[in-house]
Amino acid sequence: MKTIIHRNATRGHEDHGWLDTHHTFSFANYHNPERVHFGALRVLNDDIVSPAMGFGAHPHDNMEIISIPLVGDLEHKDSTGNGSIIRRNDVQIMSAGTGIFHSERNPSADQEVNFLQIWIFPKLKDIAPRYGQRTYSPEDRKNKLQLVVAPEDKSEETLYINQDAWLSLGSLDAGKELNYSLHRQTNGVYAFLIAGETSINGETLHSRDGAAFSETDELTIQAVEDAEILLIEVPLK
Repeated sequence: MKTIIHRNATRGHEDHGWLDTHHTFSFANYHNPERVHFGALRVLNDDIVSPAMGFGAHPHDNMEIISIPLVGDLEHKDSTGNGSIIRRNDVQIMSAGTGIFHSERNPSADQEVNFLQIWIFPKLKDIAPRYGQRTYSPEDRKNKLQLVVAPEDKSEETLYINQDAWLSLGSLDAGKELNYSLHRQTNGVYAFLIAGETSINGETLHSRDGAAFSETDELTIQAVEDAEILLIEVPLK
């Protein structure tokens, strides 16, 4: 098994006033040649946007983009005509494909929004752009892992993206232990600890730490204290 640990304090950080952002991987003004991507996982940003502020319309292409609100609401509009607000317990996906413009803003007048934005390299290029959004029950990830994004179109269960990748959320009580079996042995898993403290395959992670695991077919996750976790399983080549 290979393990790479990314501690919270070692992430790239920019405070633009209206946007306070941390970058696990190289992004914008933050460049670390040792942290460009983990297999197909290209971006994992932890963004806090001030009230009534946001990102104006900007383009993307040939990228799978996933947004997960942690606190507050995020308003989305795009060039395909989609417009919605995503909230905690929602997950949003956007297959940019041949090209799409979108904007994101905090619609609240007095509350910040904190969300994770994840970019994954696509399996196929130049597909038609596609948008998806789903609300997940927090009870369905209580002391277990809840699959929220997958490669297959299982519209009644998960969102799907254009890549052989699986994203799971878990909310664990202190002392709880879970096992995660990889869907493919050639994949890797990036674990991002949203809150709390865990031990994963013997590696201790604290809030906002991340760890990349490869050359293993299973993870053993132990909650040292109450914890929220995101697992991102991706192809490594």
